[in-house]
Amino acid sequence: MTARKPTVISAFAGCGGSSLGYRMAGFRELLAIEYDPHAVQVFKANFPDVPVFDGDIADLSVDECLERTGLDIGVLDVLDGSPPCQGFSIAGRRQADDARNDLFLEFVRLLDGLKPKAFVMENVKGLTIGKMRPVFLHILDTLRKCGYRTVARILNATHYGVPQNRLRLIVIGVREDIGIEPSHPKPQTRPKSVRDAIGHLPVGKRGNRSQCLLKAWEQLLPGQAMRKAFPGVGQMQSYRIDPAKPSPAQIKSSRNFHWRVCRNLSIPEESILQGFPESFVWVGPKTKCHERIGNSVPPPMMAAIASQIRTSVLTAYHSIQKTKAEKQGKQ
Repeated sequence: MTARKPTVISAFAGCGGSSLGYRMAGFRELLAIEYDPHAVQVFKANFPDVPVFDGDIADLSVDECLERTGLDIGVLDVLDGSPPCQGFSIAGRRQADDARNDLFLEFVRLLDGLKPKAFVMENVKGLTIGKMRPVFLHILDTLRKCGYRTVARILNATHYGVPQNRLRLIVIGVREDIGIEPSHPKPQTRPKSVRDAIGHLPVGKRGNRSQCLLKAWEQLLPGQAMRKAFPGVGQMQSYRIDPAKPSPAQIKSSRNFHWRVCRNLSIPEESILQGFPESFVWVGPKTKCHERIGNSVPPPMMAAIASQIRTSVLTAYHSIQKTKAEKQGKQ
């Protein structure tokens, strides 16, 4: 008899970084929720078997969510969500009253209505810093009031097989009645270098760059930021990446440069450095694809988180339930 696969619903699914991570951990995704048309296009190209609610999450009621998935309240294993982080990000202005921050409440609405056994919420490190910290504490309090034991930790994707130093806030909750404390995965792998990840790809030719930019690139040592050697590029957080180390974090507003030729990294290169397999399909405008990659959750990191929940929460929960049933059967 085949073991039952744990189930997940992904809110703010994007192009499918989280979804791929859960699939790698042996989960079955029942529904993806995503508003952006291009993100939906990429998602469907890679997960044709996963139903998608391609609209505003505010328009998806709990009842419709249950109907689409065939679930009853309390049966779902994991609700996953990465609410838009622009209002919280260090790279942005970190406005506490940014309207995008309110989308967190839509995640809470589904959490409170579906009552999954566990949840995972991913966001930026900036949510825990400075004037945003009261917002962060309020978020934790709100999640706990939904009936979940909740813990938060900053994880670095490079500790989970991703060749990139990417710090993300991971909040994990377990339903109170289950009686199991949530926990994060321990670092699992030694950092993988850029060369290890994309060194086998063709170097290619120099891009159509100005002599001024080319001169700036030539002055950079691998690992240095472009704006330090060439102030004229403004606030771009672009690096001439060091092939011997993990890549700097990729963000949608700035693209890193190859270490051997003066050109931005290609979509395949950025995709691999974000932890996607070479087989992942990118469709649509290139600029949009670069945005999708920069906004995505690194799949191997999410796979580690999902595996941790599957082992420490779901397997333990079902074992406890089985033991209780056996005891009742003997009475």
